[in-house]
Amino acid sequence: MSTSLLNTLAIASTLVYQCAAFSPSALSNRHHRISSIELHADATTSAEGPPLNPLLSQIKPSKTVEVFSLVKQMEAEGESVTSLCVGEPDFAPPLSVLDAATEAMKAGQTRYTAVTGTADLRNAIAEDLKTRKGVEYNPVTEIVVGNGAKQCVYQGLLASCGAGDEVIVPAPYWPSYPEMALLVGASPVVLETAVEDGYLINPDELDKCLADHPKAKVLMLCNPSNPTGGVHSTELLTKIAKVLEKYPNVVILADEIYERLVYTEDGKCTSFASLPGMWERTITLNGLSKSHAMTGFRLGYLAAPARFAKAVSVLQGQITSCASSVSQAAGVAALKEVDESWLENNVVIMKEKRDYVLSELGKMEGVSVAVPPNGAFYVLPDVSKYYNGDDTQLCLDLLKRKKLALVPGESFGAPGTVRISYATSMEELEVAMTKLREFLESL
Repeated sequence: MSTSLLNTLAIASTLVYQCAAFSPSALSNRHHRISSIELHADATTSAEGPPLNPLLSQIKPSKTVEVFSLVKQMEAEGESVTSLCVGEPDFAPPLSVLDAATEAMKAGQTRYTAVTGTADLRNAIAEDLKTRKGVEYNPVTEIVVGNGAKQCVYQGLLASCGAGDEVIVPAPYWPSYPEMALLVGASPVVLETAVEDGYLINPDELDKCLADHPKAKVLMLCNPSNPTGGVHSTELLTKIAKVLEKYPNVVILADEIYERLVYTEDGKCTSFASLPGMWERTITLNGLSKSHAMTGFRLGYLAAPARFAKAVSVLQGQITSCASSVSQAAGVAALKEVDESWLENNVVIMKEKRDYVLSELGKMEGVSVAVPPNGAFYVLPDVSKYYNGDDTQLCLDLLKRKKLALVPGESFGAPGTVRISYATSMEELEVAMTKLREFLESL
C-alpha cells in the first residue's frame, strides 16, 4: 500500500470517523462540534479564499462513501480489495428494465418530464402501493418521483421540519439521517435501541423520548433497517403507532427502501401508512435501487398526503427538477413487467448469503450477533472484544493488512460493531469471511 494512501487512512481514522457527535452529550453541545475536515467556515476570509457556509462545520461526510472512496483509490493503485461496505446488489437489473431504458432513448424520451415524474411512472407506483401494500395515493397529487430515495428522504425532512425542531433518530441509524436533520436546521435526537431486541424500537422508550422532547417534529423509521437488517413486525409497528397517537404533531418518515428483501416466513413488511390513523401523518419513502438492482438509475419516490407531496414538489422544482426521463421509463418496466418470481428468487439467494455469513461469524471467537437480521442485506456483528471496542481502528487495520473493507459501526451510532453488506457474490463472501477470521485470529 502506498505511503500516501496510508496517510489518507490515518487521517480518515482520526478525523472522518469521529462519530461520537451524536451521543446525547454531544448533541446538546452540537454548536461546538469540530468539523471532520477543516472547512474554514468562519466569518473571516481564510488564506485559501472566501469562507464557506458555516453550516458545513456541522456536517460530516458519509462514512460509507469515505470507505468506498478509499477502496476505489486502492484499486486504482493496483491493489485487490474485497469490499463489503456498499449496499448495492451484485446482480444486474431485469432485462426488461434495461430494454425499456434503451427503447426510451431510441424513442426520443430524453427530455424533461414533469417535476413530480411521468404520469406512467406515478400511476405504476400508485398501483403497486395499492396492490401490494394496501395504501392508496392519488398519482397526480400524492406521489413525487425523485433522483434516488436519498433525495426523497432529504426533501421529506425539509418539508416537515426546520429550525428549532427535533428529529428522533433510532440508533443504529443510516448515517445520513442525523446529518440531513442538521442540514434542514433541526436537531437530531438519538433514540437508543437494545441489541437483545434486535435493535428494534421499544415503544415504551419511544414514548419516554417523545415526552422528554416536546420539540420533536419527525420520527425516522427505517424498516427494514440499514444497518441492522432488523424488521419491525406488524404487531410492533401497531404498538409504535399507538404511542404516536399521543403525539399528533410528529410526522413519520417511513423509509421502506428494503421492503422487498424480507426473510421471515411470511415475507411481510407492513407499510406504516397502512396502520389506523397513520396515513395522514406518514411520508413513505421507497425506490427500486435495492429490489431491482437499479442503484445507478437514481430513481426513488415519495408517497404522502397532498400537502406534503406539494411541498416536496416545490422544493424539488428548485433543487433538481425531474428525475431522468430514461430512468423513469425503466422504472415503469420494473413495476409493470418484472415477474414476481424474479424478485422472489433474489430473496432466496440473499437469504442464503445471510445464512452463510451468520454461520461463519458464529465460528469466530469474540464475534456475536444477538438476533439474526430478517431483512435488507446487512449484518451488524458485535466485535467489541477486539481493540477495546475501537471498531474504527479495527476496520482500518483490517483494510491495511487483509485488504478487506467493512464500515465501522460507530458511524451508524453503534460503537463496537461493524457493518457487513452481503449483497455480493458467494465467492466474494467466502473470501471476505476467511480474511476476517484470519485477521481476528492473528490478534
